[in-house]
Amino acid sequence: MSIDRKWTSKKKRALEVLLRLKRLYPDATCSLDYTTPVQLLVATILSAQCTDERVNKVTPALFAKFPDALSMAYADILDIEELVRSTGFYHNKAKNIQGACRKIVEEFNGEVPQLMEQLLTLPGVARKTANVVSAHAFGNIQGVTVDTHVKRLTNLIGLTKHQDPIKIEQDLMKFLPKVDWENFSIMTIYHGRAICNARKPNCPDCELAELCSSANQPPKTKAQTKQLTVDS
Repeated sequence: MSIDRKWTSKKKRALEVLLRLKRLYPDATCSLDYTTPVQLLVATILSAQCTDERVNKVTPALFAKFPDALSMAYADILDIEELVRSTGFYHNKAKNIQGACRKIVEEFNGEVPQLMEQLLTLPGVARKTANVVSAHAFGNIQGVTVDTHVKRLTNLIGLTKHQDPIKIEQDLMKFLPKVDWENFSIMTIYHGRAICNARKPNCPDCELAELCSSANQPPKTKAQTKQLTVDS
């Protein structure tokens, strides 16, 4: 399917995608369960290479035993590992959770920092996690969260040609209003889960198909989709 000429401008196309996503997912919000900024930070670290649904099954027991940064900072690392085991990569995740919480306690008076440059000093925290925490815990939109859904869909609809999340984020920040940066990410993730599945995209029912050069193309081979299906 060829893209209509009126959508050849990336900015115009980005704004049209945003408009359609808002119609499709008017109530889209962060799907991780949390009550405090540190709990959101921990849940977001756990969500790497794991579904939010699985994380939400793990965090109630984790937060019941370790409800704040102080309790996690000096917990037995084996206890944290056991509680987060089912999210995958649990050794590294437990190490990063404890390292981040220890730094929060020792350098930020037990409170999750709000500045991007400070968030990025925490173990296990890159821009994706920092953007989520900043936007949803503090209402401070500082960037566009780029996960594998956002990376895949924005490439498919031609808003970026990059694979590096930071470069993708920079492209999207140029095309989208700042107030919509985080909302765009959340809605794109919803759409990736509901319609544009990496293994089997539902192009006939996709409201973005008109804007997507890949719509109605022959399905990719297993080798072609291998890199796209990490977290789908």
